[in-house]
Amino acid sequence: MEIQKLTDVSFSRYGKVVTEFSYEKILKEMEHTPLPKDVVYVPSVEALEAVPEAADVCRMGFGGLPIQIGYCNGDNHKLNALEYHRSSEIDIAVTDLILLLGSQQDIEEDDTYDTSGVEAFFVPAGTAVELYATTLHYAPCTAQDGGFRCVIVLPKGTNEALPFETAKEGENRLLTAVNKWLIAHEEAGIEGAFCGLKGTNLSV
Repeated sequence: MEIQKLTDVSFSRYGKVVTEFSYEKILKEMEHTPLPKDVVYVPSVEALEAVPEAADVCRMGFGGLPIQIGYCNGDNHKLNALEYHRSSEIDIAVTDLILLLGSQQDIEEDDTYDTSGVEAFFVPAGTAVELYATTLHYAPCTAQDGGFRCVIVLPKGTNEALPFETAKEGENRLLTAVNKWLIAHEEAGIEGAFCGLKGTNLSV
């Protein structure tokens, strides 16, 4: 599939490049995180949240909302699923990586989504992007040998275990964690997830 640039006008519907604060110390701290062959996601890492720059991310990135700073690292080439939150997400690329993105507005009434609507964007190492709340996304894809490392910043509590049972019908049947609505592709075999992605399980 075509890999677009963040400077392409098509990215503006999904998010924006963040330049309002620095994050060099966060990137430095990420050097200590693992880089497995599979994909690992850790929602909250104390060492990342203790970096002085975290206060700027909180104030300028989320208007003072309590945040969590974690990471998603690994080696991935498949779409597998798409998720969204009721909030923006800030991703900071430690390495070059590729984001596969879609729009929540394109989810059909039966909560299915056609993967032909997904677009791919190259995010250079050292770049931070805000993904809007209506942007469908999932784990980044690998853009260089060895895999990827990516900082993930979200409102505190996002992706924690749900303290209630999900609905049997409607949008909330997509909930798989706090503030996380997810639509999976059946090929991904994600246990308990709603398999509503139609079409090819895209690969880059």
